[in-house]
Amino acid sequence: MRDRIRRVFEVPPVDAVLAGVVSVAMVGPTLVPYVQPWWGVSLAVLASVPVLWRRAALLTSGLVVGTATTLLTISYPALPHSIVLLFLPLGALVWTYTFAAAAIPPPLRVTIIVVQGTAVMLSLVLPGENLDTFRYVVTAFVAAYAAGVGTRARDAQRAAERERAWRLEEERAAAITHERTRIARDMHDIVTHSVGLIVVQAEAGASVVQRDPVRAGAVFETIAATGRDAVTQLRLILGTLRGPVTREPQPGLDAVPALVTQARQAGLDVALEEHGTARALTSAAEVAAYRIVQESLTNALRHSRGGVRVLLEWADDTLTVQIAGGGGASTRRVREGHGILGMRERAAACGGSLRIDPGGFTVTATLPTG
Repeated sequence: MRDRIRRVFEVPPVDAVLAGVVSVAMVGPTLVPYVQPWWGVSLAVLASVPVLWRRAALLTSGLVVGTATTLLTISYPALPHSIVLLFLPLGALVWTYTFAAAAIPPPLRVTIIVVQGTAVMLSLVLPGENLDTFRYVVTAFVAAYAAGVGTRARDAQRAAERERAWRLEEERAAAITHERTRIARDMHDIVTHSVGLIVVQAEAGASVVQRDPVRAGAVFETIAATGRDAVTQLRLILGTLRGPVTREPQPGLDAVPALVTQARQAGLDVALEEHGTARALTSAAEVAAYRIVQESLTNALRHSRGGVRVLLEWADDTLTVQIAGGGGASTRRVREGHGILGMRERAAACGGSLRIDPGGFTVTATLPTG
């Protein structure tokens, strides 16, 4: 209640000046060429001063101003022609402009227009005003209402522009978040896979050098190739952080055989099988399939001691990617960290799904084709 009262009395300076000008213009004709009865001056005051609160109390101020203006024009004594020209219902005109500019439900707006129109007609018909006065007053009210409608339209346009700008900013923030998440996932996949292969090869390198120098050379070459590939992919990813660049195509299904070869060179017993007729995949599904195989082989290198099978099975509208194995692996449940979470997000992002067995060593992703 206190806030409402405070809002009523907190009047912008422009509104205060406008209300003062309207009050002088409305009360002045009641004081010349001679002082009118007290009720005439009072009606003039009520027809002008409430304009001061037309924003805070639109309906109340309109009721007071409209009623006072109607009574004043009906009961006011005949004035000289020069005084009649000065006596315009300025308070009602200012309120009409404010009413037209305000956002009001259509049913209420129509009701107020009908009531106000009726009051204006009574103010003209009952005193027996001539046709010129009719045109004069009606034109003034129509112009005030049209000006208010124009202001409301401009306010609506500015609000729509602000809403559009806010939505664009939200979309931009969402796009930035999505890109950061993508970069984080890619970096995780690249680093964990490459470093995992390098660590496995390096740990085996010391013993292989003594037992089989020829094989040791292949091991070190694998380490070098894995490192070069990781550096190349990281350079492409980090390049996007420096500004708009032409994004290089990311690896897809055609790079899966190379992943399997790398895993074999790292000592993992892995086989690649493909069943069915290959169909077109979206770029997101291509990358998802590649990254899911990559992350699964990395996990197998860490945890599995048995053979692993990578299966690509094509159906009419889906591709099933399954990485199964883990014979001799630990039976404890694998904790779902960033890698598994990233696989789930990649599958979901392209409209697919991902399932992991309780042991964590069989990953099945179903991705849509087309």
